[in-house]
Amino acid sequence: MTKQVQPVDRVIIRFAGDSGDGMQLTGDRFTAETASFGNDLATWPNFPAEIRAPAGTLAGVSSFQLHFADHDIMTPGDSPNVLVAMNPAALKANLGDLSRGAMLIVDTDEFSKRNLQKVGYAVSPLEDNTLSAYHVHALALTTLTVEALKDSGLTRKDAERAKNMFALGLLSWLYGRPSEGTEKFLAVKFARKPDIRDANLAAFKAGWNYGETTEDFAVSYQVKPAPMPPGEYRNITGNMALSYGLIAGAQLAKLPLFLGAYPITPASDILHELSRHKGMGVRTFQAEDEIAGVGAALGAAFGGSLGVTSTSGPGVVLKAETIGLAVSVELPLVIIDVQRGGPSTGLPTKTEQSDLLMAMFGRNGECPLAIVAPQSPADCFHAAIEAVRLATKYRTPVMLLSDGYIANGSEPWLIPDVLTLPDLQTPFATETNHEKENGDRAFWPYKRDPQTLARPWAIPGTAGLEHRVGGIEKADGHGNISYDPANHDLMTRTRQAKIDGIAYDVPKLAVDDPSGKAKVLILGWGSTYGPIGAACRRIREAGGLVASAHLRHLNPFPANTGEVLASYEKVIVPEMNLGQLTLLLRAKYLVDVIGFNKVRGLPFSVGELTDAMTEVLATVNAPKPRTRRIGGGN
Repeated sequence: MTKQVQPVDRVIIRFAGDSGDGMQLTGDRFTAETASFGNDLATWPNFPAEIRAPAGTLAGVSSFQLHFADHDIMTPGDSPNVLVAMNPAALKANLGDLSRGAMLIVDTDEFSKRNLQKVGYAVSPLEDNTLSAYHVHALALTTLTVEALKDSGLTRKDAERAKNMFALGLLSWLYGRPSEGTEKFLAVKFARKPDIRDANLAAFKAGWNYGETTEDFAVSYQVKPAPMPPGEYRNITGNMALSYGLIAGAQLAKLPLFLGAYPITPASDILHELSRHKGMGVRTFQAEDEIAGVGAALGAAFGGSLGVTSTSGPGVVLKAETIGLAVSVELPLVIIDVQRGGPSTGLPTKTEQSDLLMAMFGRNGECPLAIVAPQSPADCFHAAIEAVRLATKYRTPVMLLSDGYIANGSEPWLIPDVLTLPDLQTPFATETNHEKENGDRAFWPYKRDPQTLARPWAIPGTAGLEHRVGGIEKADGHGNISYDPANHDLMTRTRQAKIDGIAYDVPKLAVDDPSGKAKVLILGWGSTYGPIGAACRRIREAGGLVASAHLRHLNPFPANTGEVLASYEKVIVPEMNLGQLTLLLRAKYLVDVIGFNKVRGLPFSVGELTDAMTEVLATVNAPKPRTRRIGGGN
């Protein structure tokens, strides 16, 4: 049977099921094939914190959303065009996100009375009018999978586990995805379990063939590759890009890389990935706790390595004292904070941007450090290199603020030409730098570079450069312990001036204002970049005038930030917190910034940002009331 192939410019698919249904693997494989096909894409994995949440419950639903297109896109999308729901819980948890006319593919085998009751369905939504607004394909996915594997020798329970591959095969046919990569992946992944390998391959092919032969699907869809700058691409997650950026930064600085870390969601993948690259001079230390992890990283920096520690918000709390020590001894240290919902344990697998004020002020005393925030998964690579640059050049800790949305999401990454990356070599001190009154030479650990105010970095054991550093205040220059009030004031102000000076060593804040006539500026940081950019596109396409800018450097702000803010009548700052950047901007620049804030553990949708921005634009563009003069006079 010849079926119609309908071209479409973009599609948003969400796979949803129990945590044990393999939705993340299914989404990953569909994404990998989509990337190899050449579409632009963005993904959003969303899963429970529990390793195996209660089966069939709303709390146990795991989903993976993929937006792919034949043009440049910036987010995983708001409303799925297709929802694959493996059980009633997956349907109920995600139905509210669907727009009218969306396609629903449902595994009817799981819509038993018991499973329906678990999520509060008195009657199956497949049997009433609940789903009348959607194009529903009610398929017995479990039965079809078991039938396809009847000769595999597997038990029914084991055969049922391959239903995600049946669904993957069906969706791969429906949207013309290549199959070779998935077949090779399964062959390698289950090479030591031939029966499982063969079963998954058979289920995948059965799903593909079902789509091709069934009358349920009369149309398949084609999304052409997106035009992109020439080069070599790969699909990459934020945590993977961060790991590669740290390795590249260490190589560019000609330093061995040492990671001291304690596993914590959603940062653990950085530890896992870096542990695979011993051949690149990477050493990883899985510490017994967060305090030991950062202590080891700072010790490695003292010994001449690029010291890095990775964690999430609760871990930064525990690391605070040692980070303060790093500020005091003025050694390069990169702290990766992959933010998640808080406080305390909070929402371990959900995203948030609520650690900005902690990064700014979450230590005792006057304790400044630099803060850098990537804007997307691929940008994590370059943000990590920038963090390494600042840490080594200025001898300071640098906090890199990622978040769960960036860390787990993925997008195409243009692999950079190594020759275009910056030279980050920072020479160690090799000679004495101070002449005593008697003519002898000495090494002063706090004799600073006049431009950067960075102190010399001397590897312990270098002959003639013996020195002490520590948490008790040191005297300027020679570095002996000092309780002198004037010296403490000087050292405190000097450390702050060193961080402040970075503002003139980073790019100016760039503004995207195509018309040059916008009166409203949308300013973001971190992972709000995609939703803000997409919302601005919508407004401009509708004829609205809006400017946008995005902060990578949060401490210090770029030197022209105040000038940019003062150039617009209204400034809107969307954040996944209660207004932390808004607070900082108001305090520093005395600008009445408008905060748009949500803390739901979810990224902003493009629609809600578009609505919020449109409301502000309406107030700016509304006719001003005319005033009437009363009385005479000159």
